[in-house]
Amino acid sequence: MKPTKTYIILAVSSLLLACERPTEPPLPPRPALVTVVGTSSANNSMVLVGEVKSRYESNQAFRINGKIIERNVEVGTIVKKGQVLARLDAADTNLSNQAANADVRAAEASHALAKAEVERQRLLFNKKFISQSALDIREAELKTSAARLQQVKARAAVSGNQSRYTALVADRDGVVTKIHAEPGQVVEAGSTIAQIVDTKQIEVLVAVPESRMTQIKTGDAVAVKLWAAQSKTYQGKVREIAPAANSATRAFDVRVSIANPDDAVKLGMTAGVSFGESQPDEIIIPSTALTHVAGKTSVWVISKEGIAQPREVTAGTYSEAGIVISSGLQAGEMVAIAGVHTLTKGQKVKPTVEAAL
Repeated sequence: MKPTKTYIILAVSSLLLACERPTEPPLPPRPALVTVVGTSSANNSMVLVGEVKSRYESNQAFRINGKIIERNVEVGTIVKKGQVLARLDAADTNLSNQAANADVRAAEASHALAKAEVERQRLLFNKKFISQSALDIREAELKTSAARLQQVKARAAVSGNQSRYTALVADRDGVVTKIHAEPGQVVEAGSTIAQIVDTKQIEVLVAVPESRMTQIKTGDAVAVKLWAAQSKTYQGKVREIAPAANSATRAFDVRVSIANPDDAVKLGMTAGVSFGESQPDEIIIPSTALTHVAGKTSVWVISKEGIAQPREVTAGTYSEAGIVISSGLQAGEMVAIAGVHTLTKGQKVKPTVEAAL
């Protein structure tokens, strides 16, 4: 009987061992985007987003009415000052110029005749053959012919200018960014035909909230980064501050000139402009880092070993840079700023520090 019991015990043990589940391997650390409190750009500066623009944007237009017969540029064409962009039909203006020049020649002839007549009348007056009144009439006619000559010369000059205005020339070096007319189109004086921007003087236009205007003044040095090329920082300077707020946005337009633009800086690009430094005793974190754990305002602090722990904090004022933390955090600590609602206490994570602007 004893061997039988032994066999039964061994069989039951084998069955129990076969039913045990295999041990699951530990999950790999989860990636987590973090920021270092007190060292990120949001903590040290005010960063605003703006648009890359040219300092000079010129709308080119004809000064007279007419029909376009020629256009020599397209969007993207690089032009030089004085280069012909387009031409109008000059038939009518040439005829008007010819008529004005003919009037000048007629007025010159009349004036020469009046001048000769006055000289003859003076000889006759000196010989007592005519009266003083007769001489005065001839001298008045001479003055009238002189005034008439000046008048027709002025008209001829205007007519000559009209003939030259049939050619639209660039008023500066730059690149054509817009075209608003085609050959065959009849345009009015002042209608925009093309837009030329100066590519040598590039700046960024940003809207600054009125609450932050006290931190900015003309001439301040700033840092500029393109969203399309975060690896390079451009040096800039505040060139112009609008004297009044925009009626729609209630923000002030500020223009920042870029000192060292290169080919990577394209018009219309989005750029981030970093203004000055905030107060050194402020701890600011992105708004995405703030969450609620057990009904308390908290953040997830990531230790050097990559362990996530919730910590209650006191949130202060909100700003464009983030949220001011009054208490609960110290400079140098890492705080999760993405996916904070899915973290658990003691979870192992792999921190990735957010790139600073």
